[in-house]
Amino acid sequence: MSTCSSVSRDIGEPVSGTAATATTWLLLEQPGPWGAKALTSSHLDPALGRALEAAAKDTGVRIVLIRRPGRHADRRTPSTRRVYVAHTVPGKVWLHTATTSDPARLLDLDFAALGRGDHRGFDELLGGRPHDGGPLALVCTNGKRDRCCALLGRPLAAELAASGVEGVWEVTHLGGHRFAPTVLVLPYGYAYGRAGAHTLKEAMEGAREGRIVLEGCRGGSAWERPGQAAELAVRAGIGEYAAEALSVVRTAGAAPRWEVTVAHADGRRWQVEVAQEAGLPPRPESCGASVLGSPARMSVVAVRELSLTAALAS
Repeated sequence: MSTCSSVSRDIGEPVSGTAATATTWLLLEQPGPWGAKALTSSHLDPALGRALEAAAKDTGVRIVLIRRPGRHADRRTPSTRRVYVAHTVPGKVWLHTATTSDPARLLDLDFAALGRGDHRGFDELLGGRPHDGGPLALVCTNGKRDRCCALLGRPLAAELAASGVEGVWEVTHLGGHRFAPTVLVLPYGYAYGRAGAHTLKEAMEGAREGRIVLEGCRGGSAWERPGQAAELAVRAGIGEYAAEALSVVRTAGAAPRWEVTVAHADGRRWQVEVAQEAGLPPRPESCGASVLGSPARMSVVAVRELSLTAALAS
């Protein structure tokens, strides 16, 4: 049976520059079934879900629901829920955690502050503290959003959990289901597509050591999509795997062409030309799509290292 992910894989659609964008991720544990728009179609109070969506809008914070891998008992009111918040901008990456029995308390958070990387309000309100475990792997398994996420994501999450990998959660939506299984690794916020267990174990081990694995990497969520593609191109070109070594410091232009400046922590800079192209041939962008589409793809046209003078001026 042909699916959106099998078609994307068969035509070799690139995954670079396709990650969801968020400077900060807020994860709320919600067991039980999820609908297509999980914040308002799960056992979470839909009015609360709508209020959380409104509170986070335009702040850089993305809210998703998480649950443990495995069979999902239809429990309506878990007594205590795990909450995580992760800021992914290089130079100030952090991952904090808390528990709450009342998810409505999240509405009292200062979402704009969280988006800027300030965790003090989260810590004060919920008793949050730095996460003292290893990296988190969020595997998209929401079959109501797209069947590929359930067919490919749930077995991956179960395999990782059964093999003793800690920090694995199922997550409601990461975008790009045609790249299923899709995974986000925190705290650094790099997303992966067509992920297998071996690659994900390597990515988590790398994150534990402060490194990025480039195989199957869709990009870092801290950047818009042209920046994601540009940063990955520079990483590949110079063999740089340190998680916080590179930053996107400037993006000029507009679709379909951008000039992106990527900076290294050591002072080096690169100018990267990125073009938006239509993904051909036309294909279903999701398994529920009734028409064929040509999803935009980010193509790196040129990478040029800037001289010291040019770097200082940019």
